[in-house]
Formats: sequence, structure tokens, C-alpha cells
Amino acid sequence: MTEEQKRTLVEKALEARKFSYAPYSDFRVGAALLAKNGQVITGCNIENAAYSPTNCAERTAVFKAVSEGIREFEAIAIVGGPGEELPKEIAAPCGVCRQVLMEFCDAKELKVLLGKGDKTWQEYTLEELLPLGFSMTKTGQE
Repeated sequence: MTEEQKRTLVEKALEARKFSYAPYSDFRVGAALLAKNGQVITGCNIENAAYSPTNCAERTAVFKAVSEGIREFEAIAIVGGPGEELPKEIAAPCGVCRQVLMEFCDAKELKVLLGKGDKTWQEYTLEELLPLGFSMTKTGQE
């Protein structure tokens, strides 16, 4: 993946963040998931007054992709922060999102780009963010 492709993915996550529905926390998150076929699937966080039905941006993107038959991914960019202003800090995915990514991705290969409003990012692998994640591979149930 080139630096330009990574920058584009961060930009798409920033765009997706604009669609966030976060009336309770005012913490708006956008995600852009790059499939191995080159397609980019975006998602935003969607809150709910009951809280537990809330869905994170990362899971929104993954679920959209899987519902369209896409199950192989190369990278995901995530940008989040309070309010409408561009985020000055990175926002990492929650544990549930990390585990959902683990279901469909090779933890050693998936690039996770944690972006900021200035279109810079920090890069990790999923394995770095979830070192002992649970997966079919690790349970021997392939």
C-alpha cells in the first residue's frame, strides 16, 4: 500500500465521519475499509438512546462489506473525535471492533490507520492492537 493510498483512506474516513449520528456522546467517528479487491467501504458511528444498540464506525463498515459479499480486507482507516471540529488526536477502535476485524482479517497483515483531522496517521497491524485475539485459526476450527 502506498502512502498516497493510505492518505486517501484517511480522507475517506474523515468524510464518513460527517455522517455520524452521535447525539449522546458527540464523539463522531468515521471509518474507511479497503477490501482486497480495491473497493472502499465506509462507515460511521450510529448511537442509540438505549446505548447497547449503538454501532461503531468500524463495525458499520465491516457489516456493510460482509452484507455485500466482501470478506477480504487489506486496511482500515479510523478518524474520531468530539464535535464537528477536525480531530487533533487519534482514536483507536474499541475491543469489540478489534474482535470483529479479527473475524475477517489476518491480524498480522491488516493495516489499521488511526488518523487525525490534519490527514496524518499512526499505523498499526491488528495484531499490535489485539495481540491475543480470538479467531478460528487460533482455536483450530478452520
